[in-house]
Amino acid sequence: MNESTADQRAAEPVSFGEKLAGSAAFANLFRDGMALVEETAAYLDGPGRQESKKLERGAALAYATESMRLTTRLMQLASWLLLHRAVKEGEMTLSQANKEKSKVKLSVGEPGDASTVKLLPERLRDLIDRSRKLNDQVRRLDANIYAPSIAPDQTPGANPVERQLGLLKAAFER
Repeated sequence: MNESTADQRAAEPVSFGEKLAGSAAFANLFRDGMALVEETAAYLDGPGRQESKKLERGAALAYATESMRLTTRLMQLASWLLLHRAVKEGEMTLSQANKEKSKVKLSVGEPGDASTVKLLPERLRDLIDRSRKLNDQVRRLDANIYAPSIAPDQTPGANPVERQLGLLKAAFER
């Protein structure tokens, strides 16, 4: 590599978006996310099923609705996590993952009616809350991974260090 190439690389901002999927923050998010998927499946197939049978009609309907929302949210999150693990493992490029992730819906997820959610078993409410937090973390990480690179001269008054700090914060936020 000659000096001018090294100077050009030194002048370019580091693309943290490409590195986030391989970071320790991603590894922790992946581990926690997949553990939540397994925990939720075990609950819904075991204790949750027993708890739902004891609920009154309105609460049982709320249970069915919210457990379906929870399952859908977790399956979308698991899909996103598995795509980005494939990037980390070198099985696909970030560009390929970006194309595939268009099939994954990381929606904000409308919370159920507060009075209805209160009717749900405490464990289900906890799983719902944890899945929403995971969803928020994944959405932030996704936004940072796929944030367009903007040259400092394209945005008047933009501070290139500020964007990099935001990316670092997202990578290490828990």
